[in-house]
Amino acid sequence: MKGVFTKRVIFTALAAIAMLGASETWAQRPTLHRRTTHRRVVPRKPAEPLFSVPTGTIFRTRMNQTISSRTARVGDTFTATVTEPVYSSNGVVVVPVGSTLTGRVNMVRMADKGGKPGQIDASFTRLRLPNGRSHYINGSLTDVEEGSRVTSDNEGTVSGRGMKYNRKVVFIGGGTVGGAILGGAFGGGKGAAIGALLGAAGGFAGERLTKGPEAEVKSGTPFGVYLNQGISLPRFGETAPVTP
Repeated sequence: MKGVFTKRVIFTALAAIAMLGASETWAQRPTLHRRTTHRRVVPRKPAEPLFSVPTGTIFRTRMNQTISSRTARVGDTFTATVTEPVYSSNGVVVVPVGSTLTGRVNMVRMADKGGKPGQIDASFTRLRLPNGRSHYINGSLTDVEEGSRVTSDNEGTVSGRGMKYNRKVVFIGGGTVGGAILGGAFGGGKGAAIGALLGAAGGFAGERLTKGPEAEVKSGTPFGVYLNQGISLPRFGETAPVTP
């Protein structure tokens, strides 16, 4: 019994010594601190100044594909290339030559008997610049005639002075090699007059049942896009700024 007690005392003493040594070792370990990560603050770039392109601006463009009233369907899209720079209201170039507009076919009317020509109505919804930037626009098809009625310079924008935009302008059959004629086919106007003349010619020839010409707008056909709603764009640069 005495031997057992002695063993217990020795074991307890050894355990106490071991615990004391472990405590000293732990106390001697350096204190670990949580690593603090400092986030680098990137200064924000100042916002680009925007320049106004007012309602009524006309984009001079040319067709990039060929569309026809015989095969086109409502919803079809096509593109046109800007052929003259567009300036802001204070003379800054915001849309350079080579920009593209995306058009959408809104209405198609095939040529019909009695010499009625085909018609294509289109709107324009997207502007893409050569540097890759893209902007929504609200544009309508229009004609651009030379002379005092239309001006384009670095003091402003292409503008149609005296042109009546309350008429509906469409591509209408009966054009020459370049493509269809632009005309106001609804509510009077040039297109209606063309259609009447074509129909009359068929009647005089005794061919009242002959279909009129389809509206075929060939690639390269020049026309105008009238801006129904003003837009704001930065000054054009060759490369678009990268957002950090």
